Amino acid sequence: MYGPIRVIGYLALLVTPATLFLGAVRAPPELHVGAVGIPLGVGLTGTVVAATERRQLSRLDRGGLARADAVDAVAVAVAAVVTYALSVHAGLGPVLAAAAVGLLVGIWLPRIDGPAYCGTFVGMASPAVFPSLEGVAIAGVIAGLAFVATAGSFDGFGGKYGTIALCGCIVTVALLDVDYAAASALEPRLAPPVVAVAGVAAVATVALRTHGGASSVVASAVIGLVAGVALPPLFPAVGSTLAAVAFCASFVGMSGDERLATTDQIAAAGCLCGLVYLAVAPSLSGAGGKLGTTAFASCLAVAGAVQLPAVVRSRLGRTVSSG
Repeated sequence: MYGPIRVIGYLALLVTPATLFLGAVRAPPELHVGAVGIPLGVGLTGTVVAATERRQLSRLDRGGLARADAVDAVAVAVAAVVTYALSVHAGLGPVLAAAAVGLLVGIWLPRIDGPAYCGTFVGMASPAVFPSLEGVAIAGVIAGLAFVATAGSFDGFGGKYGTIALCGCIVTVALLDVDYAAASALEPRLAPPVVAVAGVAAVATVALRTHGGASSVVASAVIGLVAGVALPPLFPAVGSTLAAVAFCASFVGMSGDERLATTDQIAAAGCLCGLVYLAVAPSLSGAGGKLGTTAFASCLAVAGAVQLPAVVRSRLGRTVSSG
Protein backbone atom coordinates (compact mmCIF):
# COMPACT_ATOMS: atom_id res chain seq x y z
CA MET A 1 0.00 0.00 0.00
CA TYR A 2 2.75 2.42 0.92
CA GLY A 3 4.59 1.99 -2.40
CA PRO A 4 1.98 3.82 -4.53
CA ILE A 5 1.68 6.54 -1.87
CA ARG A 6 5.41 7.18 -2.08
CA VAL A 7 5.23 7.38 -5.87
CA ILE A 8 2.43 9.94 -5.61
CA GLY A 9 4.51 11.94 -3.15
CA TYR A 10 7.52 11.84 -5.45
CA LEU A 11 5.43 13.03 -8.38
CA ALA A 12 3.88 15.81 -6.28
CA LEU A 13 7.34 17.19 -5.57
CA LEU A 14 8.01 17.34 -9.31
CA VAL A 15 4.62 18.57 -10.54
CA THR A 16 4.38 21.41 -8.02
CA PRO A 17 7.50 23.32 -9.17
CA ALA A 18 6.55 22.57 -12.77
CA THR A 19 3.15 24.17 -12.18
CA LEU A 20 4.79 27.25 -10.67
CA PHE A 21 7.18 27.51 -13.62
CA LEU A 22 4.41 27.03 -16.14
CA GLY A 23 2.58 29.94 -14.59
CA ALA A 24 5.72 32.05 -14.99
CA VAL A 25 6.11 31.10 -18.64
CA ARG A 26 2.46 31.99 -19.26
CA ALA A 27 2.78 35.26 -17.34
CA PRO A 28 1.71 38.62 -18.79
CA PRO A 29 3.80 39.90 -21.71
CA GLU A 30 5.46 42.61 -19.62
CA LEU A 31 7.57 39.91 -17.95
CA HIS A 32 11.11 40.31 -19.25
CA VAL A 33 11.90 37.71 -21.89
CA GLY A 34 15.17 36.77 -20.17
CA ALA A 35 13.32 35.92 -16.97
CA VAL A 36 11.26 33.29 -18.77
CA GLY A 37 14.39 31.27 -19.49
CA ILE A 38 15.33 31.09 -15.81
CA PRO A 39 12.62 28.63 -14.72
CA LEU A 40 13.12 26.63 -17.90
CA GLY A 41 16.85 26.28 -17.28
CA VAL A 42 16.34 25.50 -13.60
CA GLY A 43 13.77 22.86 -14.44
CA LEU A 44 15.98 21.16 -17.01
CA THR A 45 19.00 21.05 -14.71
CA GLY A 46 16.89 19.78 -11.84
CA THR A 47 15.79 16.78 -13.86
CA VAL A 48 19.25 15.28 -13.31
CA VAL A 49 18.51 15.02 -9.59
CA ALA A 50 14.91 13.96 -10.23
CA ALA A 51 16.09 11.01 -12.32
CA THR A 52 18.55 9.96 -9.63
CA GLU A 53 15.92 10.29 -6.93
CA ARG A 54 13.45 8.16 -8.87
CA ARG A 55 15.74 5.17 -8.50
CA GLN A 56 15.44 5.45 -4.72
CA LEU A 57 11.67 4.86 -4.72
CA SER A 58 11.99 1.10 -4.68
CA ARG A 59 13.98 1.32 -1.45
CA LEU A 60 11.40 3.30 0.49
CA ASP A 61 9.31 1.78 3.25
CA ARG A 62 6.21 -0.02 2.01
CA GLY A 63 4.66 -0.58 5.44
CA GLY A 64 1.41 0.93 6.66
CA LEU A 65 0.92 4.36 8.13
CA ALA A 66 2.30 4.82 11.63
CA ARG A 67 0.99 6.93 14.49
CA ALA A 68 3.87 9.35 13.95
CA ASP A 69 2.60 9.99 10.42
CA ALA A 70 -0.79 11.01 11.75
CA VAL A 71 0.85 13.36 14.27
CA ASP A 72 2.90 14.94 11.49
CA ALA A 73 -0.15 15.43 9.27
CA VAL A 74 -2.10 17.08 12.09
CA ALA A 75 0.88 19.33 12.92
CA VAL A 76 0.92 20.60 9.34
CA ALA A 77 -2.78 21.47 9.39
CA VAL A 78 -2.71 23.12 12.83
CA ALA A 79 0.36 25.22 12.04
CA ALA A 80 -1.28 26.37 8.80
CA VAL A 81 -4.33 27.72 10.61
CA VAL A 82 -2.30 29.33 13.42
CA THR A 83 0.07 31.04 10.99
CA TYR A 84 -2.76 32.35 8.83
CA ALA A 85 -4.51 33.76 11.90
CA LEU A 86 -1.34 35.54 13.01
CA SER A 87 -0.59 36.78 9.50
CA VAL A 88 -4.04 38.06 8.57
CA HIS A 89 -6.04 38.59 11.75
CA ALA A 90 -3.19 39.63 14.06
CA GLY A 91 -1.57 41.71 11.32
CA LEU A 92 1.92 40.22 11.48
CA GLY A 93 2.11 39.51 7.77
CA PRO A 94 3.13 36.19 6.22
CA VAL A 95 6.91 36.32 6.76
CA LEU A 96 6.84 37.31 10.43
CA ALA A 97 3.95 34.97 11.21
CA ALA A 98 5.58 31.92 9.63
CA ALA A 99 8.99 32.71 11.10
CA ALA A 100 7.56 33.27 14.58
CA VAL A 101 5.62 30.01 14.60
CA GLY A 102 8.63 28.16 13.18
CA LEU A 103 10.93 29.56 15.85
CA LEU A 104 8.58 28.71 18.72
CA VAL A 105 7.95 25.19 17.48
CA GLY A 106 11.63 24.67 16.70
CA ILE A 107 12.56 25.58 20.29
CA TRP A 108 9.69 24.06 22.26
CA LEU A 109 8.43 21.20 20.07
CA PRO A 110 11.42 19.95 18.06
CA ARG A 111 9.76 16.56 17.48
CA ILE A 112 7.29 18.17 15.09
CA ASP A 113 9.28 21.18 13.94
CA GLY A 114 9.50 19.88 10.35
CA PRO A 115 5.80 19.27 9.71
CA ALA A 116 4.79 22.35 11.68
CA TYR A 117 7.19 24.51 9.66
CA CYS A 118 5.69 23.01 6.51
CA GLY A 119 2.26 24.06 7.76
CA THR A 120 3.37 27.64 8.36
CA PHE A 121 4.03 27.98 4.65
CA VAL A 122 0.44 27.00 3.89
CA GLY A 123 -0.59 29.70 6.37
CA MET A 124 1.32 32.33 4.39
CA ALA A 125 -1.45 32.22 1.78
CA SER A 126 -3.10 35.52 0.95
CA PRO A 127 -6.68 36.25 2.06
CA ALA A 128 -7.28 37.13 -1.59
CA VAL A 129 -6.99 33.40 -2.28
CA PHE A 130 -8.36 31.95 0.97
CA PRO A 131 -10.51 34.62 2.62
CA SER A 132 -11.43 32.33 5.52
CA LEU A 133 -9.74 29.86 7.83
CA GLU A 134 -11.73 27.01 6.30
CA GLY A 135 -9.86 27.21 3.01
CA VAL A 136 -6.53 27.31 4.81
CA ALA A 137 -7.54 24.35 6.95
CA ILE A 138 -8.38 22.30 3.85
CA ALA A 139 -5.06 23.22 2.27
CA GLY A 140 -3.33 22.30 5.53
CA VAL A 141 -4.96 18.88 5.64
CA ILE A 142 -3.99 18.16 2.03
CA ALA A 143 -0.45 19.36 2.67
CA GLY A 144 -0.34 17.15 5.77
CA LEU A 145 -1.22 14.11 3.69
CA ALA A 146 1.38 15.15 1.13
CA PHE A 147 3.96 15.52 3.91
CA VAL A 148 3.47 11.87 4.83
CA ALA A 149 3.47 10.74 1.20
CA THR A 150 6.72 12.52 0.39
CA ALA A 151 8.73 11.05 3.27
CA GLY A 152 11.98 9.71 1.83
CA SER A 153 11.77 11.63 -1.45
CA PHE A 154 14.22 14.49 -1.95
CA ASP A 155 15.08 14.52 1.75
CA GLY A 156 17.80 17.02 2.59
CA PHE A 157 16.87 19.53 -0.08
CA GLY A 158 15.95 22.95 1.26
CA GLY A 159 12.50 24.14 0.25
CA LYS A 160 10.89 20.71 0.27
CA TYR A 161 8.47 21.77 3.02
CA GLY A 162 7.36 24.78 1.03
CA THR A 163 6.85 22.66 -2.06
CA ILE A 164 4.55 20.39 -0.05
CA ALA A 165 2.68 23.46 1.19
CA LEU A 166 2.24 24.84 -2.33
CA CYS A 167 0.96 21.45 -3.45
CA GLY A 168 -1.72 21.64 -0.77
CA CYS A 169 -2.68 25.15 -1.85
CA ILE A 170 -2.82 24.28 -5.56
CA VAL A 171 -5.09 21.31 -4.93
CA THR A 172 -7.34 23.35 -2.64
CA VAL A 173 -7.62 26.20 -5.14
CA ALA A 174 -8.76 23.65 -7.73
CA LEU A 175 -11.23 21.99 -5.33
CA LEU A 176 -12.78 25.27 -4.18
CA ASP A 177 -12.66 26.78 -7.69
CA VAL A 178 -11.16 30.05 -6.48
CA ASP A 179 -8.74 32.38 -8.22
CA TYR A 180 -5.18 33.29 -7.38
CA ALA A 181 -4.39 36.86 -6.39
CA ALA A 182 -3.68 39.48 -9.02
CA ALA A 183 0.04 40.06 -9.54
CA SER A 184 2.48 41.71 -11.90
CA ALA A 185 6.11 41.12 -12.76
CA LEU A 186 8.81 42.66 -10.59
CA GLU A 187 11.07 45.25 -12.17
CA PRO A 188 14.41 43.97 -13.54
CA ARG A 189 16.21 46.73 -11.60
CA LEU A 190 15.50 44.76 -8.42
CA ALA A 191 17.69 41.89 -9.56
CA PRO A 192 21.00 43.05 -7.97
CA PRO A 193 19.65 43.64 -4.42
CA VAL A 194 17.42 40.58 -4.59
CA VAL A 195 20.25 38.28 -5.65
CA ALA A 196 22.63 39.78 -3.07
CA VAL A 197 20.15 39.42 -0.21
CA ALA A 198 19.30 35.86 -1.26
CA GLY A 199 22.93 34.77 -1.37
CA VAL A 200 23.71 36.30 2.04
CA ALA A 201 20.58 34.84 3.66
CA ALA A 202 21.31 31.33 2.41
CA VAL A 203 24.89 31.36 3.71
CA ALA A 204 23.83 33.02 6.99
CA THR A 205 21.32 30.23 7.60
CA VAL A 206 24.05 27.62 7.21
CA ALA A 207 26.29 29.61 9.56
CA LEU A 208 23.61 29.61 12.24
CA ARG A 209 23.32 25.85 11.89
CA THR A 210 26.99 24.94 11.78
CA HIS A 211 28.47 27.58 14.06
CA GLY A 212 25.48 28.60 16.15
CA GLY A 213 24.24 25.08 16.80
CA ALA A 214 20.69 25.89 15.69
CA SER A 215 18.46 23.36 14.01
CA SER A 216 17.55 23.93 10.37
CA VAL A 217 14.09 25.17 11.31
CA VAL A 218 15.32 27.55 14.01
CA ALA A 219 18.09 28.93 11.78
CA SER A 220 15.69 29.63 8.93
CA ALA A 221 13.10 31.13 11.27
CA VAL A 222 15.67 33.47 12.82
CA ILE A 223 16.69 34.74 9.38
CA GLY A 224 13.01 35.29 8.56
CA LEU A 225 12.37 37.21 11.77
CA VAL A 226 15.45 39.41 11.43
CA ALA A 227 14.70 40.16 7.79
CA GLY A 228 11.00 40.74 8.44
CA VAL A 229 11.70 43.19 11.25
CA ALA A 230 14.77 45.01 9.90
CA LEU A 231 14.44 45.29 6.12
CA PRO A 232 11.05 47.03 5.66
CA PRO A 233 11.96 50.09 7.78
CA LEU A 234 15.50 50.21 6.38
CA PHE A 235 14.30 50.12 2.76
CA PRO A 236 10.69 51.39 2.72
CA ALA A 237 10.27 51.00 -1.04
CA VAL A 238 11.51 47.44 -1.40
CA GLY A 239 12.02 46.20 2.16
CA SER A 240 9.02 43.87 2.19
CA THR A 241 10.18 42.25 -1.02
CA LEU A 242 13.71 41.85 0.30
CA ALA A 243 12.40 40.32 3.53
CA ALA A 244 10.46 37.74 1.54
CA VAL A 245 13.55 37.03 -0.55
CA ALA A 246 15.71 36.55 2.55
CA PHE A 247 13.15 34.17 4.05
CA CYS A 248 12.95 32.32 0.74
CA ALA A 249 16.74 31.90 0.55
CA SER A 250 16.91 30.76 4.18
CA PHE A 251 15.22 27.57 3.00
CA VAL A 252 18.18 26.95 0.70
CA GLY A 253 20.35 27.10 3.82
CA MET A 254 18.33 24.26 5.36
CA SER A 255 19.81 21.83 2.80
CA GLY A 256 21.82 18.91 4.14
CA ASP A 257 25.52 18.52 3.43
CA GLU A 258 24.76 15.39 1.43
CA ARG A 259 22.84 17.53 -1.05
CA LEU A 260 24.77 20.81 -1.19
CA ALA A 261 28.17 20.06 0.25
CA THR A 262 30.00 23.39 0.18
CA THR A 263 29.40 27.02 1.05
CA ASP A 264 29.92 27.89 -2.62
CA GLN A 265 27.09 25.57 -3.62
CA ILE A 266 24.81 27.07 -0.97
CA ALA A 267 25.69 30.59 -2.11
CA ALA A 268 25.09 29.65 -5.75
CA ALA A 269 21.71 28.13 -4.92
CA GLY A 270 20.84 31.19 -2.86
CA CYS A 271 21.69 33.61 -5.66
CA LEU A 272 19.82 31.46 -8.16
CA CYS A 273 16.91 31.45 -5.74
CA GLY A 274 16.80 35.23 -5.99
CA LEU A 275 16.62 35.09 -9.78
CA VAL A 276 13.90 32.44 -9.71
CA TYR A 277 11.97 34.55 -7.19
CA LEU A 278 11.89 37.41 -9.70
CA ALA A 279 10.95 35.11 -12.57
CA VAL A 280 8.00 33.41 -10.86
CA ALA A 281 6.59 36.48 -9.10
CA PRO A 282 3.41 36.63 -11.25
CA SER A 283 2.75 32.88 -11.00
CA LEU A 284 0.24 31.37 -8.52
CA SER A 285 0.22 34.67 -6.65
CA GLY A 286 -1.12 34.49 -3.11
CA ALA A 287 -0.63 30.74 -2.67
CA GLY A 288 1.35 29.59 0.35
CA GLY A 289 4.56 27.72 -0.28
CA LYS A 290 5.82 29.69 -3.29
CA LEU A 291 8.95 30.77 -1.46
CA GLY A 292 9.84 27.23 -0.48
CA THR A 293 9.17 25.89 -3.96
CA THR A 294 11.45 28.57 -5.37
CA ALA A 295 14.20 27.47 -2.99
CA PHE A 296 13.59 23.78 -3.67
CA ALA A 297 13.88 24.19 -7.44
CA SER A 298 17.05 26.25 -7.05
CA CYS A 299 18.64 23.60 -4.83
CA LEU A 300 17.77 20.86 -7.32
CA ALA A 301 19.25 22.91 -10.15
CA VAL A 302 22.59 23.48 -8.41
CA ALA A 303 22.79 19.87 -7.24
CA GLY A 304 21.96 18.76 -10.78
CA ALA A 305 24.66 20.99 -12.23
CA VAL A 306 27.18 19.48 -9.79
CA GLN A 307 26.14 15.94 -10.73
CA LEU A 308 25.88 16.55 -14.47
CA PRO A 309 29.56 15.97 -15.42
CA ALA A 310 29.59 12.60 -13.67
CA VAL A 311 26.31 11.62 -15.30
CA VAL A 312 27.62 12.57 -18.74
CA ARG A 313 30.87 10.63 -18.20
CA SER A 314 28.90 7.60 -17.07
CA ARG A 315 26.63 7.72 -20.10
CA LEU A 316 29.58 8.15 -22.47
CA GLY A 317 31.37 5.24 -20.81
CA ARG A 318 28.39 2.97 -21.29
CA THR A 319 28.05 4.08 -24.91
CA VAL A 320 31.71 3.35 -25.64
CA SER A 321 31.62 -0.05 -23.91
CA SER A 322 28.46 -1.09 -25.72
CA GLY A 323 29.90 0.04 -29.04
